[in-house]
Amino acid sequence: MVTPLRPLRLLVPIVAIAAALGLFLGVGFIAFTIGGGSSGGVATSGACDTGLGVSRGAGRSGATLADLSDEQRNNAQTIIGVAKDMGAPPRAWLVALATAMQESGLRNINYGDRDSLGLFQQRPSQGWGSPAQVTDPVYSTRTFLTHLLQVPGWDTLPVTVAAQTVQRSAFPDAYAKWEGLAAALVGQLADVAALPARCSSETATLPPGAAGAAIAFALKEVGKPYVWGATGPNTYDCSGLMLRAFQAAGIELPRVSRDQYNAGGHVPVRDAQPGDLLFYATDPSDPSTIHHVTLYMGDDKMVEAPYTGASVRVQPVPWNYRELVPFATRPGTTPNDA
Repeated sequence: MVTPLRPLRLLVPIVAIAAALGLFLGVGFIAFTIGGGSSGGVATSGACDTGLGVSRGAGRSGATLADLSDEQRNNAQTIIGVAKDMGAPPRAWLVALATAMQESGLRNINYGDRDSLGLFQQRPSQGWGSPAQVTDPVYSTRTFLTHLLQVPGWDTLPVTVAAQTVQRSAFPDAYAKWEGLAAALVGQLADVAALPARCSSETATLPPGAAGAAIAFALKEVGKPYVWGATGPNTYDCSGLMLRAFQAAGIELPRVSRDQYNAGGHVPVRDAQPGDLLFYATDPSDPSTIHHVTLYMGDDKMVEAPYTGASVRVQPVPWNYRELVPFATRPGTTPNDA
């Protein structure tokens, strides 16, 4: 539900307060937790906030890309298309998608609390437009983004704060649970990584020689059989191979692939450099569903210990594979704002 719009001159102190609170609370709004072995706290995401998942305190949506209907996907595509036409950056697409998921489930509904209508549950009685306008996905998206882009520093705010500044929802924390799904939608529908401005592939680098040492070790193991739970020297599983490869490079990794995802800074997968880890997940928007890890060698190739019955091998990277997680991990690196 959307309540009255505040004059923009009043948004400045609100945003300043929100930003100060965000700085005080750290990354708790937007950091994700990895399944298994967690004590319930919030883990930081690495080189940047990837937008994959949220803290346990905020909860998870439980929805995946596969759960969305054609109607929901079409509305998501409309939101992205309108944002592109406006010249809004991908971070704005993510905020708009997360907001529409919370407000309407990405459905252009003709009902809501009081007179709330449409994708963003905008209220005609509060100046958002006529009923016909707010139930027009193009109009409602353009209106939402127009107000979002006028918020000072919106692109550095957590999704929850950015959405709430525009929407003034009765349940402001609810937007966060849709951030992972929104990021996955942007990645799938537009082939773009929706990152905050501070994220880039240049924010974290491996120590000199580390990537080469890890890759060299893995290549020496090519042909050795895959055995689940094995960490060498004669057999490996996927994460066991990564564990030993990076030990040879002087970097200690956790044992399992889900934890290895969180063992360094993150970069968009298309910006991967030699030495980065690539991951497969049942739901690429949810790191807790990661089930495989490979080592990127450069030149669109990777080395991996694939599955029972196969051996350590070099393969082309399946960049369009639906289970490829949209962010790679640069092992041993730290957040650029740490």
